[in-house]
Amino acid sequence: MEIREVVLPKGAPRGIRLAQVADLHSQVPESLMDALIEKKPTAVLFTGDVVHGKDKCEEGLRFLRDCAARFPTFCSLGNHEFKYGADFRDSIRKTGATLLDDRYVETNGLVIGGLTTGFAKEAQGTFRKTPPPDLSWLDGFCARKGYRILLSHHPEYFDLLKDYDIDLILSGHAHGGQWRILGIPFFAPGQGLFPRYTSGFYGGKMFVSRGISNSVELPRIFNKPELVFFVNK
Repeated sequence: MEIREVVLPKGAPRGIRLAQVADLHSQVPESLMDALIEKKPTAVLFTGDVVHGKDKCEEGLRFLRDCAARFPTFCSLGNHEFKYGADFRDSIRKTGATLLDDRYVETNGLVIGGLTTGFAKEAQGTFRKTPPPDLSWLDGFCARKGYRILLSHHPEYFDLLKDYDIDLILSGHAHGGQWRILGIPFFAPGQGLFPRYTSGFYGGKMFVSRGISNSVELPRIFNKPELVFFVNK
């Protein structure tokens, strides 16, 4: 796992350090909590797919609980949360993490929102086009004063979000394109072959993490998992 440090786009509160945990899928590397404890983030931001499904959930929920006991922890919902079952929202809330289910909170000069996957309302599949999210609450989010951060699991939503007054959009889901041959990503769920949004900054405001683990059995090739820290020095 690569530990990556990224400078926040301008406007963020001074001295802040945010950790993004993407696509855990209930597979927790031993070094993950050690890295968080060492870096002492201001907040830990989970951008969906903390769990993998009903049969693979306990390790992800346990790690979320451990994070919430140590740091302010915020969690948005990805498509795999909806494979968990009807009671998954309560399971996440019981960890002590703040669940951002198409809503936002304000804390320490930050306005942190969580955009819930469109798969909350529709069936899903690996090769299905991602259904649109509910954007009706975003005008209220964008009207708040502060540094606005949106946790949006699906990077393919960027075309819907790029014109909103949001300072930073954090996404995952693409797993870095799974295989990166000569730096070219091969496949991402929701985007298909040779996906556009897989790793790093896009449009100066959306950052896509390569994620912590995999939701499929295929190995990553030239595509290390990553834990990302955002800083404003």
